Amino acid sequence: MKFLYILFIMWTIVHCDEHTHSYKDGEQVVLWMNTVGPYHNRQETYAYFSLPFCVGTKVTIGHYHETLSEALQGVELEFSGLDITFKENVPAQQFCAIELNDQTYKAFVYAVKNHYWYQMYIDDLPIWGTVGEIDGDHFYIWTHKKFDIGYNGNRIVEVNLTAENKERLSPDAKIPFTYEVNWKKSNINFEDRFDKYLDPNFFQHRIHWFSIFNSFMMVIFLVGLVSMILMRTLRKDYARYSKDDDLDDLEKDLGDEYGWKQVHGDVFRPVPHLSLFSALVGSGYQLTVVTLAVIIFTIFGELYTERGSLLSTAIFIYAATSPVNGYFGGSLYSRMGGKLWIKQMLLSAFFLPVLVCGTAFFINFIAMYYHASRAIPFGSMIAVMSICTFVILPLTLVGTVLGRNLAGQPDYPCRINAVPRPIPEKKWFMEPLIIIIVGGVLPFGSIFIEMYFIFTSFWAYKIYYVYGFMLLVFLILMIVTVCVTIVCTYFLLNAEDYRWQWTSFLSAGSTAVYVYLYSFYYFLFKTKMYGLFQTTFYFGYMALFSLALGIICGTVGYVGTSIFVRKIYSTVKID
Repeated sequence: MKFLYILFIMWTIVHCDEHTHSYKDGEQVVLWMNTVGPYHNRQETYAYFSLPFCVGTKVTIGHYHETLSEALQGVELEFSGLDITFKENVPAQQFCAIELNDQTYKAFVYAVKNHYWYQMYIDDLPIWGTVGEIDGDHFYIWTHKKFDIGYNGNRIVEVNLTAENKERLSPDAKIPFTYEVNWKKSNINFEDRFDKYLDPNFFQHRIHWFSIFNSFMMVIFLVGLVSMILMRTLRKDYARYSKDDDLDDLEKDLGDEYGWKQVHGDVFRPVPHLSLFSALVGSGYQLTVVTLAVIIFTIFGELYTERGSLLSTAIFIYAATSPVNGYFGGSLYSRMGGKLWIKQMLLSAFFLPVLVCGTAFFINFIAMYYHASRAIPFGSMIAVMSICTFVILPLTLVGTVLGRNLAGQPDYPCRINAVPRPIPEKKWFMEPLIIIIVGGVLPFGSIFIEMYFIFTSFWAYKIYYVYGFMLLVFLILMIVTVCVTIVCTYFLLNAEDYRWQWTSFLSAGSTAVYVYLYSFYYFLFKTKMYGLFQTTFYFGYMALFSLALGIICGTVGYVGTSIFVRKIYSTVKID
């Protein structure tokens, strides 16, 4: 019984803290110091104590569990040393002092000159403050931190920081640092404590509804285009081909046959670079599932309120949905007659992880050179590689085996000719390259406004929380992409060019090119970022974002087009 009592006491001590967000009167409340960095370079962050701040006097503290996502995001929580206890006010008092030497003086001056600010956490609630300010030719640092903490019952629901007491920076100056804590009862519910960090004025619902209305009108227009023009044209094609079927061989030879029916023996021919194509399609299926799942979980779970939870959820879902990648990629590879299925499976499993990890590790070397907190620890690298090797790879293998056995048999409505048909000359705007370039314009137009909000939330200190609008925009993007790709593919086939698989994938995926070009405009005109580290970080991760979006759009476009192509060739009698 004594042993059980000790376990109960230990369980109570561990669970009455920031992990459960409930406290007892007089219990310690931890102030975590996170990062510091230039205001205009959000991703360029350093450990808080990389500046010569001093630590408080309290040294005893419980352990802190850092997650993988926090390590990848550069979260570096260090105990402040300040003595803060639940519901107990602390009058203004000094907790440490520093004597500036030439090195520490230059460090603070550089931080003030570059508008450095820092981030802290109390009970997972973020707090921000500026290091100092410039007044004329002099540099000043804020030395007093005033914390106003609101509580509701046994939970913390509000934290405000006020920086006071300017001290002028000068060599050999002695600067004291002070703090005070004021507790007040609050009527804010614990579930609503993050509402103050949201910016409803920026994410105006009126703007979102207007954007969605415009995109919805585009959807109606495109669906009408596919229904009215293509169906009327196809009806005429069906009538002409049916008439041709009633003619004898001599009349057929003398007739003027043209159009998509003429390539029926080549339209389902295996694509060049089959392993890469099937790996991209499999990855596109997986990314689509991951995107939809994360958006839905965030809508119902409000993942943005928990530090690192959004990235953790995305990593977990991506790893868990690896069989989706293997199933659809492996079945497509098998249907097209691929023989080297192990090579295709490995390419599907590691294509995206290698690109993401390669880009991240390249940026990591730059972050290490700058001693930034964004530098990924070696242990986190091992953890990521272990997930790829021991989770993603086996699950992809399982999906590939299932795909090959359940959906790997060819089921084309037309037989494939032994010799490829020559592709006739056509007008320049019917060339696959032109179709690919033009194909991404309308899908990009349907998400243009939402891209601005997403970019701003990631690069400009806005918390994105309107995931319901994101879901609507994502669904509209999918519909627009399918409609545009079907139209492009029909024109290509009608020009008797049967190279529709790669063309449909790339014409839909070219949306990513326009998104990446827009990121250049956003970087130059909407941000004040500077420096090698921030520029590399921005364009490196924007390239990954654009690539993932392109794979999703390309897969959706190809799948929608393949259904359309199968339909039109299965409803026409072909000898």
